[in-house]
Amino acid sequence: MLTYRLVHLIETRSDALASGLLHKVQRSPRTQAYQNIPPEELKQRVYEIYRHLGEWLLDKSESDTEERYFNIGVRRSRQGVPLSQLVWAIILTKENLLEFVIEESASDRVVELFAKQELFQLLDQFFDRAIHSAVLGYGFAAETNGERGGKLKKAG
Repeated sequence: MLTYRLVHLIETRSDALASGLLHKVQRSPRTQAYQNIPPEELKQRVYEIYRHLGEWLLDKSESDTEERYFNIGVRRSRQGVPLSQLVWAIILTKENLLEFVIEESASDRVVELFAKQELFQLLDQFFDRAIHSAVLGYGFAAETNGERGGKLKKAG
């Protein structure tokens, strides 16, 4: 129940979290290619994840996550974002959430520590799959030089 409360807090503050992440990505020397991505595009994609985090962590299937991040990998490849920068942007997205949870749940109560730990495990699992799927999509786009049309299918 407390884990859900933390997720709900993230969802209600999703706009501010997305804005904060956009600022971090724009300032990071590890994500310089993102200067060529329209800021609103990046903010909107992250906002959608943060705003619906409960669904992504608890309701959506593994294949939903794979499909979304596979397509993000394809898109970033076609936009000329180096793979290392794509991966770093996803890591920043996760770190942004972890920092927020730590700041907002500064409690020493055992129950709340367990809830925070449970959320961290769910986030680790989600973002590990996201990175893997984005790398697959990036590789797919690089191999096909972006020449395929229609719905993309996962390779591997």
